[in-house]
Amino acid sequence: MNFGKLLTAMVTPFDKEGQMDMLKVEQLIEHLITHQTEGLIVAGTTGESPTLKKKEKVALFEKAVSVVNGRIPIIAGTGSNNTNETIELTKQAEATGVDGILLVTPYYNKPNQAGLYEHFKTIADATNLPVMLYNIPGRTMVHMTVETIVALSEIDNIVSIKESSGNLDAISQIIEQTSDDFSVYSGDDSLTLPLKSIGANGVVSVSSHIIGDEMKQMLDHFDNGNVVEAAKIHRTLLPIMRGLFMAPSPAPVKAALRLKGIDTGNVRLPLVNLSEIEEHILRELIN
Repeated sequence: MNFGKLLTAMVTPFDKEGQMDMLKVEQLIEHLITHQTEGLIVAGTTGESPTLKKKEKVALFEKAVSVVNGRIPIIAGTGSNNTNETIELTKQAEATGVDGILLVTPYYNKPNQAGLYEHFKTIADATNLPVMLYNIPGRTMVHMTVETIVALSEIDNIVSIKESSGNLDAISQIIEQTSDDFSVYSGDDSLTLPLKSIGANGVVSVSSHIIGDEMKQMLDHFDNGNVVEAAKIHRTLLPIMRGLFMAPSPAPVKAALRLKGIDTGNVRLPLVNLSEIEEHILRELIN
């Protein structure tokens, strides 16, 4: 299933007291759609999901569904390292009208490949929604093998994966060994074009908060056969993409949005905002 080429892992806007700000949520969604976002990941790890209460996540799903009103797909971040709690939240997300769910590999408890398979299969069996898997070993310390991903792709409603392993060989094998209607997305902005070149569908992006138009242009150039122009845009955008990860995400992108006149508030502890030096470096990059 193809959710579009350019998906945004949306930050969660907070007010000055650190509470979710629904007006800012609406403004951010409209900004992202205006700047070429073709699908939204809501309450994913970029949305600070570890610090969002379950009721906050459900309220965020409801708000996103209302604001988007069918214009683009909404994928709810319901994954956790607790299978039963993930199923419970997934059922609540399904009731809000989202278009799919994102399930991250279970962090900390470090299941083996058999455990990973059963975790994702059990959740997929409990919902009618399309499922996007999320492989990010750098944050979870758990790596799904190609064999496990291919086996999971054979479950009817497991239709996609966000790949943040950075392993192009493995991702090539996933693309080759899964059906054509199983979509593969880069979870690393800087690998968007390299992964497109081996057959990926697109990117689940953080940088698209700031450079969505340029990223969509790069993807369109590639798909239209203008590879040289696409590569040129990639090289131009790379310093910005890297700068948006100079500190634990989403602190840099929230700072960048603020510098662009879009206030999404601070990050919640245990994350902290950028230092003055970091913000100065970021300002130089994006202006």
